[in-house]
Amino acid sequence: MSKAVDATASLDVITIGRASVDLYGQQIGSRLEDIASFAKSVGGCPANIAVGTARLGLRSALLTRVGDEQMGRFIREQLVREGVNVDGLKTDPERLTALVLLSVEDEGVSPMIFYRTDCADMALEPDDVDEAFIASARAVVVTGTHFSQPNTAEAQRKAMRIMRENGGKVVFDIDYRPNLWGLGGHAEGFGRYVKSDRVSGAMRAVLPECDLVVGTEEEVLIASGETDLLGALRTIRTLTPATIVLKRGARGCIVYQGPIPDGLEHGIVGQGFPIEIYNVLGAGDAFMSGFLRGWLGGESLSTAATWANACGAFAVSRLLCAPEYPTFKELEHFLLHGSRHRALRKDEEINHIHWATTRRNEVPSLMAFACDHRSQFEAAAEKAGADLSCIEAFKVLAVKAAARVADGRSGYGMLLDEKYGRKAMFEFSRHPFSWLGRPVELPGSRPLRFEFSQDIGSQLVEWPVGHCIKCLCFYHPDDEPALKEEQQGKLRALFDAARKVGRELLIEIIAGKSGELDDATVPQALEELYALGIRPDWWKLEPQASPAAWASIEAVIQKHDPYCRGVVLLGLEAPQDELEAAFAATAGAGIVKGFAVGRTLFAHAADQWFAGSMSDEQAVADMADRFDTLTRAWLAAHDRKAA
Repeated sequence: MSKAVDATASLDVITIGRASVDLYGQQIGSRLEDIASFAKSVGGCPANIAVGTARLGLRSALLTRVGDEQMGRFIREQLVREGVNVDGLKTDPERLTALVLLSVEDEGVSPMIFYRTDCADMALEPDDVDEAFIASARAVVVTGTHFSQPNTAEAQRKAMRIMRENGGKVVFDIDYRPNLWGLGGHAEGFGRYVKSDRVSGAMRAVLPECDLVVGTEEEVLIASGETDLLGALRTIRTLTPATIVLKRGARGCIVYQGPIPDGLEHGIVGQGFPIEIYNVLGAGDAFMSGFLRGWLGGESLSTAATWANACGAFAVSRLLCAPEYPTFKELEHFLLHGSRHRALRKDEEINHIHWATTRRNEVPSLMAFACDHRSQFEAAAEKAGADLSCIEAFKVLAVKAAARVADGRSGYGMLLDEKYGRKAMFEFSRHPFSWLGRPVELPGSRPLRFEFSQDIGSQLVEWPVGHCIKCLCFYHPDDEPALKEEQQGKLRALFDAARKVGRELLIEIIAGKSGELDDATVPQALEELYALGIRPDWWKLEPQASPAAWASIEAVIQKHDPYCRGVVLLGLEAPQDELEAAFAATAGAGIVKGFAVGRTLFAHAADQWFAGSMSDEQAVADMADRFDTLTRAWLAAHDRKAA
């Protein structure tokens, strides 16, 4: 479908300028005064474009400054997570990272307040622009706001000069915000156009050095200083031979090469996508990302325009900026299949691809110490005559044991619960584990019930974004229809809640305790759940009797969700030698990515520790030894090494 991106340079594109934290009001159709909660994301035109192009497969970088505080670190971490090069991201010890407060009040109406007084990104200066860094890229994107101050303007001009001297391309995103040029009050952040000879003069001075100029109708007017669009385009053409892209909102875009035609519509156009306008903020940055992917990838201008229009369509159909931009797989799916929804955020297939291709971190293999048990710990404590409050302290010891084995390496994780594991979660956060799962089921419930409230969504919103939901369901294909329907409804509600709040989901299916378990049992159970539209990130399954069973399970998962992270094995309190045999049986099953085992690891230590016959250190050492032995067996069975 697309040409490969040129690999001769280290980077494809460097964007320069604003990097802020956007705080989006989550109540749609509300005044900013009435917003009760906000969603946080990376913002600012250049930062958005850096993320958007990275998601589309370009090697992008951002050149700017952020503050030496939590919001600056948030931007840096998010960029790294998205694959954006941060070699040009400077930390300013004296200034704060910029913030923006926004809301969606009406279609196309989004009040916003900029908190940018002496902010970090506006302190960018020429010394921040490293010649070798700029020369390593094929193109640089300069943005309008950073021509509003002498120091930032000089920094961008230096980058432009270096890029041109090295044979690269200069892209100018006009990015006109009158408020950021001091032309509007604090409440006018959403304002799009204020005529200004000062701004027009600054913009016109940039145009002759550009290879691509992109702007809305208002931005083309301000860049030219003219009052009508055709005249504005012709004035820009007298100043630059650059390709000009006129963004026209819902009408798509028009691209002009060479002389400007007599009619606006006589330029090059791409395919349009009629969709519902939900939020216009950030749509231009998504548009630019799509256009750059095509333009730098050697596609035709009409193809680049089509990709740009499609990326803009995704952005206006969703709430946030950078986090909502499409990945290339998502874009390809949309261009090939379209959508029956005018509101793309309601398209389950597209949303699933978006979710699966933007997950926070890769976990190619997982060795998890499961310590989320509740009833089993209660029984052990009561048997030993210990107070139930001791369970909390023991789970902290389990975390220390797991951390001792992990020793900072990737692929290790834990399962911890809310009821007795809060202190253990705090201990967990002090170590560099790869993964944490948390149960939501009421232990032993059949039909499935959630532990604290059946309104599961209201609980999940309080969880850290990196915590994975785990739900155990005793489910068998031969269950009575009424029971099956009830359990299916619970799991579907949980899946919907997980996607709504943006948390990963692991579904644990235990069929062997509710009926016969043969090679077809678990594959059939998964088929039934997939048929309901339930696509968890992980499955946790009991060991299977044969390679044929695993082959069938893998075939079902690949048919319904090739983006599934995989399967982890559960232990069911099996002896260690049985677990090692179960590990060996999965050696040819690529879908099995690891294990999550509990009682095999902690049962002995718990019994002894609750009875007072084992010290804290002895308990940690005992559990660590068992976990280490099990992880070594898993790695050996799959010819892997812990990284």
